[in-house]
Amino acid sequence: MFARMKEDIETIFENDPAARGWFEVVFTYSGLHALWGHRVAHWFYKKSWFTLARIISQASRFMTGIEIHPGAVIGRRFFIDHGMGVVIGETCEIGDDVLLYHGVTLGGTGKERGKRHPTIGNNVVISAGAKVLGSFTVGDNSRIGSNSVVLSEVPVNSTVVGIPGKIVKRDGVRVGRLEHDKLSDPVQDMIRQMQQQIDELKAEAHKEKTRIGGAVKHES
Repeated sequence: MFARMKEDIETIFENDPAARGWFEVVFTYSGLHALWGHRVAHWFYKKSWFTLARIISQASRFMTGIEIHPGAVIGRRFFIDHGMGVVIGETCEIGDDVLLYHGVTLGGTGKERGKRHPTIGNNVVISAGAKVLGSFTVGDNSRIGSNSVVLSEVPVNSTVVGIPGKIVKRDGVRVGRLEHDKLSDPVQDMIRQMQQQIDELKAEAHKEKTRIGGAVKHES
């Protein structure tokens, strides 16, 4: 047990350059507290002490701002950086060497039974605010961009961004082209379409006015 706790602390030093000492990490890192609380809750969950497991997980949530269902399975060297607002569902499975940032949700998409949360492979990074929703796998060595919403399978060695999430890089090779400074603004697009329709109506009205004016002159 103590060897595993030591490994958890060392993982923080490897991933967070702001970590300055063991005392600081042990007493101030909410991601570490949430992980240790989850291990206790998960032990009771496996013994079918479900209510006690939930009480422990809710106490941990109150203290850390991180909600991990006691049924979730988490691998080694797991690190939640900052952590506030992280939610991990009951049937979620997380591999080794996974890094989550604040605001990440590993959740479901409805009231379905059975496996309804994602399986996260080894060495995966999920950036701040990302939502991974549904029962599918995020492959090993993949990266999920900030605020992305991922709703389908992610192959190994992939980078996913956007809403809904799209693969923009796989095995180090760019897939398509995503230029963040040129993403469309839906409001501007709508205004542009309305202006185009107004211009077309004006042109039609001008044609009709010209036609009527010409007809009146001809009759005169």
